[in-house]
Amino acid sequence: MSSKVDLRLDWCSYEAAKFACEHWHYSKCIPVGNTVKVGVWENSQYIGCIIYSHGANNNIGKPYNLLQTECVELTRVALSKHITQVSKMLSISIKMLKRQSKGIRLIVSYADMQQGHNGGIYQATNWVFTGESKLDALIVNGKQVHRKTIYSQYGFNSFDRLKSVGLNVEWADVLPNYKYLMPLDKEMAKK
Repeated sequence: MSSKVDLRLDWCSYEAAKFACEHWHYSKCIPVGNTVKVGVWENSQYIGCIIYSHGANNNIGKPYNLLQTECVELTRVALSKHITQVSKMLSISIKMLKRQSKGIRLIVSYADMQQGHNGGIYQATNWVFTGESKLDALIVNGKQVHRKTIYSQYGFNSFDRLKSVGLNVEWADVLPNYKYLMPLDKEMAKK
């Protein structure tokens, strides 16, 4: 019996990416805004997607002297059970991103320690580890929420202002994320 897997990565629809995020990613949601959605199929069966976007940070490229249009975040790896190593899928998706988005020079991603992630897929594909990134979250009415989500809901995310409008707010005690970078050209690699 052959264990060969027919792996195919191609662009996927918003609906397919949304399904993958809602069913196979711990966030249970698709990122908002412009996204690059790479679908993954094994033996002709859709098993999920990899999504790149500008993420929650509007200044993601600023520490590297890059414009917002030159830097993206790997925001989702939403996969069902699969045979192929995620590092191989990620490597192929990065090549697709580079061909499709010529101006992108850097990809940023985070391994969520809250979810038990340590960045193994980034280590396996030679990303640059840059340390820990503080996660800024609050507990609003008993539920832990990222401050970007709070801003989207209320139009502000100040701790004091949230309290002043009658919300039960506490600071969340969360683990930091590990931050990784993937430079896409020689100059960025040197930086």
